[in-house]
Amino acid sequence: MFEGVEFVDKQFFWLLLLLPIAVIWYVVKNKKQTAELKVSSIKGFKLVPSVLPKFRHVLFVLRLVALAALITAMARPRSVDVSTKTKTTRGIDIVMAIDVSASMLAKDLKPNRLVALKKVASEFIAGRPNDRIGLVIYAGESYTKMPITSDKALVLRSLDEVEYNTTIEGGTAIGMGLATAVNRLKDSKADSKVVILLTDGVNNTGFIDPKIASELAVEYGIKAYTIGIGSNGMALSPVSILPNGQFQYARVQVEIDEELMKEIANDTGGKYFRATDNEKLSEIYEEINKLEKTDIEEFKFYNYKEMFRPLVFLAGMLLLLEVLLRLTIFRSFV
Repeated sequence: MFEGVEFVDKQFFWLLLLLPIAVIWYVVKNKKQTAELKVSSIKGFKLVPSVLPKFRHVLFVLRLVALAALITAMARPRSVDVSTKTKTTRGIDIVMAIDVSASMLAKDLKPNRLVALKKVASEFIAGRPNDRIGLVIYAGESYTKMPITSDKALVLRSLDEVEYNTTIEGGTAIGMGLATAVNRLKDSKADSKVVILLTDGVNNTGFIDPKIASELAVEYGIKAYTIGIGSNGMALSPVSILPNGQFQYARVQVEIDEELMKEIANDTGGKYFRATDNEKLSEIYEEINKLEKTDIEEFKFYNYKEMFRPLVFLAGMLLLLEVLLRLTIFRSFV
């Protein structure tokens, strides 16, 4: 009944404690006012059966309900309708540059590096509802998998389709991966432009030097967060393809050009991270999520509707009804 209703002056509800006292007072008074007459016989009296005397207490009930309604009205009930409007005051455009070279199938992260990355990256994307996100994939060359867009379902679908294939040239062209991501962001009007660059190897191919790509990022005001993925030491990695098309795995030394990744991050104002297992990779994306916050301004509009008037009207009608009944139907009994 009172869902969505608040009372401005709740202290007036203490007056409801007077109602039980009024009931007790009425009962005691009624007993004192009831006169008794003892006669030896009532044969000489003509009895006219009437139920009206039994209903005379209705007058007191009407008055009691009227007082309860007045007290509730004094507490000022009102309904509250709250509408919210949000305004994004600082947008962020993000491009995730993902290494899809064969080494990303290494099994030091479970079930492998690429699948582990896709799982964590999808959670990151889903947690950025107010930002635009794009995808770039690279190995020996790079291309845009998804231009920056606010359609998260589309980005997640594209991310799910990311996998190792032999169509793209082999190797690890970090410079080209970064340059393609920068090219996607350079014309962006967003207040903040970010590249999340991930690799598990060293720059060993490509016609764009990573340092040149880093300088381009600085020129366009693009920040790069770099992530080296892979355990320390040896990792079970694909080394060849068997006649049946399956990869043959062997333990291979993990080599990540951390100095280069740190340099790119430092030059662009970002930060370098090392993900040695699934948990650490998840923590890295959580930290980036915290570092790159979108400012959202929220406006709340309150619409109040006073509800005491119907209660006052009800109390007035009940008191008027009591007076009318007292002066008419119950006139002979009260």
